[in-house]
Amino acid sequence: MSTILDTIVAAKRKHIEKYKALSPVERFQRDGFFWEINNRSLVQSLLADGSTGIIAEFKRKSPSKGWFKTKDLEVEPVVRSYNDLGAAGISVLTDEEFFGGDLDDLIQTKVITDIPVLRKDFMIDPWQIAEAKAFGADVILLIAACLTPAEVRTMAAYAKSIGLEVLLEIHNEEELDHICDEVDMVGVNNRNLKTFEVNIDISLQLINKIPTNKPAVAESGISNVESIVTLRQAGFKGFLIGETFMKEESPGKAFEEFVNKVKKVV
Repeated sequence: MSTILDTIVAAKRKHIEKYKALSPVERFQRDGFFWEINNRSLVQSLLADGSTGIIAEFKRKSPSKGWFKTKDLEVEPVVRSYNDLGAAGISVLTDEEFFGGDLDDLIQTKVITDIPVLRKDFMIDPWQIAEAKAFGADVILLIAACLTPAEVRTMAAYAKSIGLEVLLEIHNEEELDHICDEVDMVGVNNRNLKTFEVNIDISLQLINKIPTNKPAVAESGISNVESIVTLRQAGFKGFLIGETFMKEESPGKAFEEFVNKVKKVV
């Protein structure tokens, strides 16, 4: 029986097959505006003194909950608020079919911010990594559930070779063997990508199994400051949060209120 993740990956393979021939890696290297620009470090941002650790996410919809915001929502006011009010980094969903994203969102975010930008997508081919670099990403996400350990190693090594940092996302103990020297950070997704159910305890169960030299990032299901406190005390350095802000009428205002509460307790 196919899962939501299976459906997304199948669609992604078709997308890559269609566009890879039109825009080969050589074109990204030649024409990519950001190709020669030095990338910002999310690792440094997460570990900096006084960092909130929050990687604030811009996304318009999800497969499980539908649209949070209409397609015409401008990325600029949201990510500018994230940038100016204390985010350690910004995650941008670029998948269009399932998350309402766009590579233009990535470009705009890079241009108007000065903190690290994570391209969040379902990366299954090195071509997507080159595309990410050309469109302004500082960091890429690799999802263990979509890749073999060998594929993670190969793709992470390529990302590093072109100056990108790598956040590896795992969801269970079986995926710990995807962690390798080539990845910079390890994220624990509290959302099961096969069922989209959320349980924050997943992060707490896995934190002590993650190498201490790779900053740990808790992802999904973080909706209150108490969760940040609990996760930080457990050893997490980063907290990827999206729906908590994007479902509100003003994501930027919601982020500001959340960050102010965080600063009072951490």
